[in-house]
Amino acid sequence: MNHLHERPDVAGRGEVSRRPDGRLFLSIDTWDDAGFALLAADMLPALPRPLYTVVDEADAELRSRWEAAGFTTRRREWEYVVPTAPGVVPAPAGVTIGPPSDARLLSSAEDVIRAEVEAAVGWPEMPAEILPRPDVPDVGKYVVAESAGGYVGLVRLAAVTRQPRIGLIAVRADRQRTGIGRALLAYVLDMVHHKGIPAASAEVNEANPAAMRLFEGAGARRVGSNLELVLR
Repeated sequence: MNHLHERPDVAGRGEVSRRPDGRLFLSIDTWDDAGFALLAADMLPALPRPLYTVVDEADAELRSRWEAAGFTTRRREWEYVVPTAPGVVPAPAGVTIGPPSDARLLSSAEDVIRAEVEAAVGWPEMPAEILPRPDVPDVGKYVVAESAGGYVGLVRLAAVTRQPRIGLIAVRADRQRTGIGRALLAYVLDMVHHKGIPAASAEVNEANPAAMRLFEGAGARRVGSNLELVLR
């Protein structure tokens, strides 16, 4: 679902889109408070609840506009820059890190991981900017941890100009806290380093301390934060 809304008397527009996790996100692009308020007044009565948006936490003016429209802060996502570096971290015994060779196994691993996340914190707690998942995954965008003929962990990369984004790093619940996540991340940072790219980016929910420790342990530094706001 994508819907654009414009007013002839306002220099700006609003857009509604449905994210891969099924939630509706609203963006309103205007130059001033009055234009924002007019577009919000037009659009909000016709839209279902809950309704979400994402703002740069440093943009206090934009945040105040959304709060005036009734939105409240739901969560914070830290933006990290992760330096690339040569070298790998040994994987646990019986686990091999590398590119996936089987799209079917990759799709199955994503299904299992998504179901585990859904049963735990819920898929909406994943980064709001998570990449859409195609019916047939592009194996060139993944690194996997393989064990006993199946994939027990994975990293998904987004091709962003000059600085790739780590869109998802996940390990199956029964294999967590064994060092697979660190081995996956180190492999990716080594791979990107050898392409001549000095850093990658990532977004981490502040409610996920394990993920923050993983990235900070690899030398990542926080460069900003986004707030996910909700109107219920």
